[in-house]
Amino acid sequence: MKNILVPIGSNPESHDTLQYAVDFAKAFSCTIYVMEVFSVSAKAGSLANITEIVAESSKERMKEVIDKVDAKDVPIKIATYNGDIVDGLKEIDRELGIDLIIMSPRSNDIQEELYLGYTSGKIIKRTNIPTLIVPKGTTLTPLRQILTAFRSGVLKRSRILNPLIDIKKKFGAEVNLLLVKTPGYTDEDLMIDTALMDISTRLTITENPTTYLGVLEHFRAHHPDLLCVFRRKRGFFNKLWEKDTILKSEFFSPIPVLVLSVKKD
Repeated sequence: MKNILVPIGSNPESHDTLQYAVDFAKAFSCTIYVMEVFSVSAKAGSLANITEIVAESSKERMKEVIDKVDAKDVPIKIATYNGDIVDGLKEIDRELGIDLIIMSPRSNDIQEELYLGYTSGKIIKRTNIPTLIVPKGTTLTPLRQILTAFRSGVLKRSRILNPLIDIKKKFGAEVNLLLVKTPGYTDEDLMIDTALMDISTRLTITENPTTYLGVLEHFRAHHPDLLCVFRRKRGFFNKLWEKDTILKSEFFSPIPVLVLSVKKD
């Protein structure tokens, strides 16, 4: 793990998420890229350098956020993008290679009923970059217990587990697996990839209407410091795939959530 990206939205607590990212990056000797997107469509005859002006203003705002954190000698670099957040993330990933995104559940939205707002939900659902969702006010503590929940143990590529393996090694964590049999499961779903079994301490199999309800049922028994789920079409957010926002009534986690994805080759 080398490069971490932190999207900076209009949330006044953006520096809290950045501080968590700095502490995390310090532990893994990573470089942080803070990123903000803006949308400027300069028409013919308009101010020629309007994009540059807005980009510079965006950089100044991000510098103000950076100044609020203890950098702890972690390299923090600034990136801006004119356009859609997903396009911007994909472009910087192609250019630099982003190993992990760290963000808050609601980067721009202030609606309390939402767990993932429009921007953060869009990042989770429309990119293939592993993402760590950090609740407001969370400080980094040793991640000793990791609950990994899924409805299918089949992995197309074992490298999807790389961020999880890195965290397990760094903190000496135990990885407990929770396989949730949901309606319509197949025998193939019950086959668990050997790479996943190799890093786990315990396997629990349960039967629930959704993976999330399975997590709720077993959350207290495992006392996890980190919840790990998979982003895939038959994965954790399958029920909510059509929309970008996610209500707290549909999903909520009081602890950090690691969403694993496989980048396209």
